[in-house]
Amino acid sequence: MIRLLALASLLCFAGATLLLSELRWFRHRSLATRISPYLPGGKLTGRGELLSVESFGALLRPLAEAGGALAARLFGVSEELPRRLRRVHWELDAPGFRMRQMGWALASIVAVVIFAVLLSLPAALTLMALVIAPLLAFLVIEQQLANASDRWKERVFHELPVVAEQIAMLLGSGYSLGAALTRVADRGTGAIAADLRRVVGRVRQGSSEIEALREWAELVDVDAVRRLVSVLALNREAGDLGGMVAAEARTSRAEAHRALIESIERKNQQVWIPVTVATLVPGVILMAVPFFDALRDFGT
Repeated sequence: MIRLLALASLLCFAGATLLLSELRWFRHRSLATRISPYLPGGKLTGRGELLSVESFGALLRPLAEAGGALAARLFGVSEELPRRLRRVHWELDAPGFRMRQMGWALASIVAVVIFAVLLSLPAALTLMALVIAPLLAFLVIEQQLANASDRWKERVFHELPVVAEQIAMLLGSGYSLGAALTRVADRGTGAIAADLRRVVGRVRQGSSEIEALREWAELVDVDAVRRLVSVLALNREAGDLGGMVAAEARTSRAEAHRALIESIERKNQQVWIPVTVATLVPGVILMAVPFFDALRDFGT
């Protein structure tokens, strides 16, 4: 009970400090803070004092990012977090994502403490739960991002044959490469259309079309996309680029068809696992009954 009161007092003190820091009569702004909004690069917000929510957030964001990156590497996640966030088009940046993970981890610790006090759990079990709960919260959010990244790559892989055929048709009808990409990006609604809108934005910022496409291929990390980009890179050299893109579209469609057949075969094999278990277990039980009966008769 004393530990719970101490924890509650600490939380109340921190909350009261943050709330009182927002009151004008309580806080004291230094001269540097008062003139900083009017300096070059300053923001006219009047915030950012020492004891404020923004200051604590600015302090915790780099710590959360560094700690989360270290924990992710320890659990075998090697791909960079900003790259995965950009791939799935999440609005969060890397520090914001790590702050979310840290928030859920702290919430799990508070929940464990409350349940331990209410249920009078043993100290060893409470300590184990305090270690496991934040790790589980961290890994659940990390796995959500990993699943979203895998689903996005799968969507790109299955949409690629159709999009490649559209690009080939537009190129064959007289469109330039930039115009074809812009039309597919504007009229499409899938994952590749969202990626191509980013590619078109990069071209408008000054990058060449091939550079923007190679950045997309590197980000999405799909072999079929790399092959298509390598074909599109021949835009100024090939005479029949539309035919080459159409041939690549047929290759991508055949590859997607093989992947679909493999997935169906794996699911068919997985169906037999519960059937086999359901068949073998009763048979083993029926064989074990006379076997143990015979052993008992032999022993007597």
